[in-house]
Amino acid sequence: MARGINKVILVGNLGNDPETKYTQGGMAVTSISLATTSVRKDKDGNTQERTEWHRVKFFGKLGEIAGEYLRKGSSVYVEGSIRYDKFTGQDGVEKYFTDIVADEMQMLGGRSEGGGGGGGGGGGSRAERPQRSAPPQRQEGAPRRDSAPAGPAARDFGDDFADDDIPF
Repeated sequence: MARGINKVILVGNLGNDPETKYTQGGMAVTSISLATTSVRKDKDGNTQERTEWHRVKFFGKLGEIAGEYLRKGSSVYVEGSIRYDKFTGQDGVEKYFTDIVADEMQMLGGRSEGGGGGGGGGGGSRAERPQRSAPPQRQEGAPRRDSAPAGPAARDFGDDFADDDIPF
């Protein structure tokens, strides 16, 4: 029997500071509001922007990292799955929620790049720590220059490759 796939990839900016709560068992649950904006041109050639807001939840260690290092305006890459929930309020009205449950998170650029060394030493290390501990660095779309290329199509032939070796 085939299994389904429920995978969401978002790259956007936080609309507010993260909100972290803890379960009775001590597990961190961090919620963020993430904005993704798409830009396209209409039939008259005018630029049209559309912003979608996503409710994203991080659990456990990832929730602790997100709550500590993300801030309003931060750019972030999030991988996870979509979850639909229904809640009946005290007034008997059913409310529906759509959440993204994050499995992976990568902080992108933003404040740590512009801050330089003037932040007293704490600013630089704060941005780097989650990047080293978050696994999606190797799984993002484009290969990084400092990582080893994958597969024969991405092989680096180095300086010993001459134009004369091209067969066409």
